[in-house]
Amino acid sequence: MFENPEISQENLPRAESVTWLGMDRKLVRAMLVQATLVVVIISVGIGGLQIVFNLAFAEENINISIGRLWFLIPVFSWPGFVWPVISVPRKGYAVRDKDILYKSGVSWRTITAIPFNRIQHVEKSSTPLERHFEIATLQLFTAGGTGGDLKIHGLSADSAEKLRVFILDKVGASVEHR
Repeated sequence: MFENPEISQENLPRAESVTWLGMDRKLVRAMLVQATLVVVIISVGIGGLQIVFNLAFAEENINISIGRLWFLIPVFSWPGFVWPVISVPRKGYAVRDKDILYKSGVSWRTITAIPFNRIQHVEKSSTPLERHFEIATLQLFTAGGTGGDLKIHGLSADSAEKLRVFILDKVGASVEHR
């Protein structure tokens, strides 16, 4: 006979009791370098645009000023320098016996739990900037998902590889050494 006993609220596991592991400290620096590169590229683009306009309209003695665009750079770029400092300390992950947890968010906080028995594929990746800072992203794919169901950004490259091997071992998949 089928039984489905009720579980009291006191017996439910609590996410607050989990020991969270933070992201690698180099993630903040990598994000700040990325924001700096974006500002440099935009600045070079605006400077190049100014030069092209001045050369194109030099014969007509028309001087087109795009000085207002220079003002927009600090207005729109400051969040790229502030956000990493605010958001990265609020991210974390925890590995338990039957699942992996990931928390993130500043205003809207989320905790995602992925059971190991649902994981079909684990991928470790890193951009050239992440490789420079020796950090990586671990992406977990579950059954029925169209894309990566969980991405954990900012793990040290060594931790990401160890976690990838551990998860693949846990789900019973063969581990490929890269």
